[in-house]
Amino acid sequence: MKKSDLIKMLAEEKGLNNRLATKVVDTFFGAIKEAIKNGDRVEIRGFGSFELREYGSYTGINPRTRERIPVPPKKLPFFKPGKELRERVNNKQEK
Repeated sequence: MKKSDLIKMLAEEKGLNNRLATKVVDTFFGAIKEAIKNGDRVEIRGFGSFELREYGSYTGINPRTRERIPVPPKKLPFFKPGKELRERVNNKQEK
């Protein structure tokens, strides 16, 4: 599913025009992005949680030249699916 599919589905199910549905979806994802950027954890019950994970620096190796390359520390967003989502994916819960 793409963002445009989500917007279309929201517009059809809730009777919204595309402009308003787009604004709702953009606001929702924007709030999640901003929270993660600020280091906050975002939890959506039944779906999952998003958090920022920090990784330390390490020495990597270029596979072509075998040259050692220092990799700086970084922060990456991480998604952990909730129990209900995991069960649905594994067909344990029918709805």
